[in-house]
Amino acid sequence: MSADKKISPWSWVPTLYLAEGLPYALVMSVALVLYQNLGVPNAQNTFFVGLLYLPWVIKPRWSPAVDILKTRRQWIWTMQLLVGAALVGVALAIPTAHFLQLTLVFFWLLAFASATHDVAADGFYLLALTEHDQAWFNGIRSTFYRVAGILAKGQLVILAGILAATTNNFSSAWSLVFGLVATIVLLLAIYHRWILPRPASDQPIVAGSKNFLGEFSKTFATFFQKPDIGVSLLFLLVYRFGEAQLMPVTQLFFLDARDHGGLGLTNLQVGFIYNTVGVIALICGGLLGGLVISRNGLKFWLWPMLLAIHLPDAVFVWLAYAQPENVLVIGAGVAVEQFGYGFGFTAFMLYMIYIARGRHQTAHYAICTGFMALGMMIPGMWSGWLQEHLGYKFFFAWVILATIPSFLVALKIPLEAEFGKRN
Repeated sequence: MSADKKISPWSWVPTLYLAEGLPYALVMSVALVLYQNLGVPNAQNTFFVGLLYLPWVIKPRWSPAVDILKTRRQWIWTMQLLVGAALVGVALAIPTAHFLQLTLVFFWLLAFASATHDVAADGFYLLALTEHDQAWFNGIRSTFYRVAGILAKGQLVILAGILAATTNNFSSAWSLVFGLVATIVLLLAIYHRWILPRPASDQPIVAGSKNFLGEFSKTFATFFQKPDIGVSLLFLLVYRFGEAQLMPVTQLFFLDARDHGGLGLTNLQVGFIYNTVGVIALICGGLLGGLVISRNGLKFWLWPMLLAIHLPDAVFVWLAYAQPENVLVIGAGVAVEQFGYGFGFTAFMLYMIYIARGRHQTAHYAICTGFMALGMMIPGMWSGWLQEHLGYKFFFAWVILATIPSFLVALKIPLEAEFGKRN
């Protein structure tokens, strides 16, 4: 619990998770639109952006350093300053002749800082709040993390489109956008340096390095000794095998010219349809998923959620063949797909908690998130190359086939009948 009881969680929980969600959305989604606007081919686009998942894949390897060196509070605002500095670098690099190489360097720096910030912020949340407040503010932090996604993937993409229409230059438009978001993150760092409470328990570990290394190795060993851990990890890797390929390509599909098989939408339309309406539908699906699991348990809803996350992918097969021009029709299709994704993804998140249960729950959950990121990174990296060879129509049909492994592995995973059900 915080040593300073005068500081209300309302003054820092929303802004902390806004600062956590922004960099991730910028790296994993907005970067795709940026590079598409600047003429980077789909194969290169998805490959390089997919590689940016790596810091989130391997963050469990260095996350103990956050406990050992300095307080989590210090890590938070320091990493936010580093994220802000990296965003400044991206803004300055965009108008240059070697924008792809330079922006990727700064995106890598941003990704490592953001992944480290995630570890510190989540740890700080557990230390600075009582168990009652942790439960109460869990929905608040999740909501503001999602709001950050809407702002980045929706409003910033729309703003870039407006500025590009005004200046007739995507480079200068995106440079201004990243300069703006860099300013916001740097202001958040200054704010958190001042407002974050100072929990008495937020202290660096003072144990010797030998003891730490031994405990660290034991933590990893006990994770891989869990019953049926191989099947559980395979489930984490293939649950979103289809979605991992679909997600990087969807925005490229919307923006690509109609004679190339795309829908020829503008940044404004994509920012509103996919990254605003779609994200809102995603949040609603997630909220419903949490509600029904709390009533009946995860095992009861696992298969309906598997169907919900995968079957709506067929919307993109229809969009690719029909190429509708009506924005409302396209938006309705996206809303259905994203609602299903949000509903089905709830099962995935809760199953990671199921795997992580035990003495080292925090560390084991971090390992699960690493496998989750790996399951998105590798399929995402080849998705653009595959789309260029298959075309959008056959690519989206392949995505449907790529969902089959998740159903097969789901038949074998260990899962207690009452897990997730509210007592």
